[in-house]
Amino acid sequence: MGVPLLGRSRERGRQEHRHRRRRRWPGRVWHGNEDRVAGLRAALEKEPPPPPDPLRPGPAPVPWPEGALGPRARSGTALAFRLVAGGRPLGTLVIGRAGLLPFPDEITGLVEDLARRVALAIGAARQYARQVAISAVLQRGLLPSAVAEIPGVRSALVHEPCVKGGPSGDFYDLFPAGAGRWCFAIGDVQGKGPEAAVVIGLARPWLRLLAREGYHVADVLDRLNRLLLDDATEAADAAARALVAAGGRPVAPGDGPQTRFLSLLYGELVPFDGGVRCTLASAGHPLPLLLGPDGGVRTAAHPQTLLGVLEDAAYTSETFTLRPGDTLLCVTDGVTERRNGSRQFDDGDGLAAALAGCAGLDADTIAERIQRLVHEFGETPPEDDLALLVLQAE
Repeated sequence: MGVPLLGRSRERGRQEHRHRRRRRWPGRVWHGNEDRVAGLRAALEKEPPPPPDPLRPGPAPVPWPEGALGPRARSGTALAFRLVAGGRPLGTLVIGRAGLLPFPDEITGLVEDLARRVALAIGAARQYARQVAISAVLQRGLLPSAVAEIPGVRSALVHEPCVKGGPSGDFYDLFPAGAGRWCFAIGDVQGKGPEAAVVIGLARPWLRLLAREGYHVADVLDRLNRLLLDDATEAADAAARALVAAGGRPVAPGDGPQTRFLSLLYGELVPFDGGVRCTLASAGHPLPLLLGPDGGVRTAAHPQTLLGVLEDAAYTSETFTLRPGDTLLCVTDGVTERRNGSRQFDDGDGLAAALAGCAGLDADTIAERIQRLVHEFGETPPEDDLALLVLQAE
């Protein structure tokens, strides 16, 4: 009975000298007898089989690693199969067995099919790795490196990107706007990945600029809506083209325009003796909840249209006072729409009930408790990004 060996090398081609210098061949080595793997690997590292001629179809014979497999396997047959996906060489698959008999045609056919499947898997893995790397670079620039401390207000933030997909579509900000004003935002771009990241990268600086120019809350949303309609789709499309050029996944038809759709809760805080004046507006976003010291909970805004959808949308804001002990909770739909089978976390005002149970707790503890309850609601990890902002008047 023959002794099988199987290895995968990296395609050398024009970079053969670099691969040899880095000692990266072979990537994986298998043998029917595990005791022979180390010796086989050493032999293949010392004398790597040459890659098959790309102009010659089918497998190519390669030298047998004499002496590496013991006295009973001093000779044998070995074949090398190219791993190619999308026209790009990715490596070499080598298979061999001891003895003088050649491989039957049905075996070589099976291995050729295996080589094609392995190449497709490697190509997909590399493409995903490139996209993840691009996404990671974008993600680092999406969120503020620090958030402002507001006189008379305790704040707590949770931002938990989903483990799947590219950069999170959720974002937040908390910053000084001048003249005794502080502004906050929590939003969610429809979609994920680099296209959504670009929209966030536009929206957050625009928000800060408009706020610091003195625009009121409703006016900020009006102008941000027009900016998204004018610029965000073009920017997202440019990001998609750059991603494809770098080897990433093309955007599916119809994805592009949706990446400019943004749900946003935006507000302004003005501390004064005895409380904090809060003006806010919600554009297609889960409504904020206001918790009083007695455990009473109410919504603190009314629903309005997503940003980036309607050119003639006109936004309005609401103003109220945060008294000492009052807590404002702002979340993304990763909280409200957390699923457990057919049920969602906010069914039957579940979020309001959870917040009511936080009466008397400080901002950090409230944020931690809501995050924990959201996780405990489902039996599997969340499938969406999760963000929440807690603002509590001292």
